[in-house]
Amino acid sequence: MKKVRLTAAQAMIRYLANQMTPEGEPFIAGVWAIFGHGNVAGIGEALYAARDDIQTWRGHNEQTMAHSAIAYAKQLGRKRACAVTSSIGPGALNMVTAAGLAHVNRLPVLFIPGDVFANRGPDPVLQQIEDFNDGTVSVTDCFRPVSRYFDRITRPEQLLTALPRAFRTMTDPADCGPVTLAFCQDVQAEAYDYPLSFFERKVWHQRRPEPDQFELAEAIKAIQDAKNPVIIAGGGVHYSGACAALQAFAEKYSIPVIETQAGKSALPWDHPLNFGPVGVTGASSANKIAEDADLIIGVGTRFQDFTTGSWALFRNPSRRILALNVQAYDSVKHDALPLVADAKTGLAALTSGLNSYRAATPDAALKAAWFASADQDTAAPKDNNQLPTDMQVIGAVQRQSHENTVVMCAAGTMPGELHQLWKASRPMSYHMEYGFSCMGYEIAGGLGIKMAEPDRDVIVMVGDGSYMMANSELATAVMMGIKITVVITDNRGYGCINRLQMATGGAEFNNLLDHSHHVNPSHIDFAAHAAAMGADSYKVSSIAELETSLANARDSNKVSVIVIDTDPYPTPATGGYWWDVAVPEVSERAEVREARKNYEAALKERN
Repeated sequence: MKKVRLTAAQAMIRYLANQMTPEGEPFIAGVWAIFGHGNVAGIGEALYAARDDIQTWRGHNEQTMAHSAIAYAKQLGRKRACAVTSSIGPGALNMVTAAGLAHVNRLPVLFIPGDVFANRGPDPVLQQIEDFNDGTVSVTDCFRPVSRYFDRITRPEQLLTALPRAFRTMTDPADCGPVTLAFCQDVQAEAYDYPLSFFERKVWHQRRPEPDQFELAEAIKAIQDAKNPVIIAGGGVHYSGACAALQAFAEKYSIPVIETQAGKSALPWDHPLNFGPVGVTGASSANKIAEDADLIIGVGTRFQDFTTGSWALFRNPSRRILALNVQAYDSVKHDALPLVADAKTGLAALTSGLNSYRAATPDAALKAAWFASADQDTAAPKDNNQLPTDMQVIGAVQRQSHENTVVMCAAGTMPGELHQLWKASRPMSYHMEYGFSCMGYEIAGGLGIKMAEPDRDVIVMVGDGSYMMANSELATAVMMGIKITVVITDNRGYGCINRLQMATGGAEFNNLLDHSHHVNPSHIDFAAHAAAMGADSYKVSSIAELETSLANARDSNKVSVIVIDTDPYPTPATGGYWWDVAVPEVSERAEVREARKNYEAALKERN
């Protein structure tokens, strides 16, 4: 057996560069890196030596560069991924939040944090966390609950088993998620005679599991018995590449489709069978269909509480749930009939057995009424002297977008209103991180989307609160010459949570900046801040000015940031659904006691 002597870090990088997609591209598109002690000497040297084979990108914060990596994978439907490496202490811990985001959203990313010395010679090394009762613990153990696969590399030869396991996880449609290889810093520099065969090019095909025949027969019978079924399209539709299959299935059997945050854009918004977004941030049309349905067919959805209205949405006493999902864990939630399979192959198998079945024709008036209401909410204001709403900002962005636009967001007010109001015309034109709803994902995520699909026009919608949490990758986008357009809606605080606080009877407290402890009123100049990082920046005072600036940004080849002040209180006039947010049983405030009474009534109605 021919062998080559490499350090463990060199071996890992060589292996990464030779793991391919069926299309002939490296599965790991590149490595995001912030170097520190613990990865600069070993992994840093290996990346430099391999710079012609694998790209290294430098971020400004470990969490946000990991967000860019995750958005890259999401936008490409999990077909490719990135690696992210950090030092051993704070740098590693900064990535744990991003690992949680990837875990919840079932997205592939390879985390390679540096770790302590395996030989314990300099114990404790700088930044080492010491457990007084366990000498094997380090900060990277924090990755265990937020990783699909975790390994600590304490010997160079362990890579021979750890790396194939890592790629198996990242390319498995059922187990897909973040992998952490905590890499002891002395081991990175140790040499070993690796077999040359280990570095031969390998193509990773993502399997499409076929349904079990018993489960398939049960699923077909459930659909044939249903008069008013509805399909809930989740993110698995996109990851399976099943959008066209879903449309054909819905058309053949006259079954309406409603969309989760992750599933939105599976069908064009104007398709007659697309009845809009479902659940807490859903449309009245979709929620009415869901309330009345006698069979809820989940396709690639994990039935999050925002989708189900905390399981109060499905109100038909005889309703059943059929869950078509590649992950068995998701397929049996709430006593659902499981159909464990890839979304595309599962829909094909159902089609082969349903024959001439047709569901009752859904009421098109529901959809027409919803979009009439949505159009009213997003229309340009007639009075430019009033603060615009976030809904009107969405309308302006929609009017200035085109078929090649990707709108993206993650947290705060915008996700709910984009889910309700945005008209997505093609698959993957709507990119929302709402599994973890992680503030700070937005700008970094926009960068990752543009890197994944350079020809797309990426518009990042972000509130002032999220911008303040994580804006550093704006400088990265400028530095790398990657054009994105960022729209900052400044409602001077956490407007979404302020409304939730009020809705549960609470006083406005500690959410809007004016309601928080302060000595000096806050006046943050976001446009000046963005300009200081190298972006073209605009502060606009009206929806008309916003549209003009959006047009200018579209024609520019630079990063653009547009700031507009918005009213933190208004929400869409219709749509939405109940969400289970526990209200205190005891309070001095009459508003809280009244909210508790309403909460208890809602619980009884759900149960």
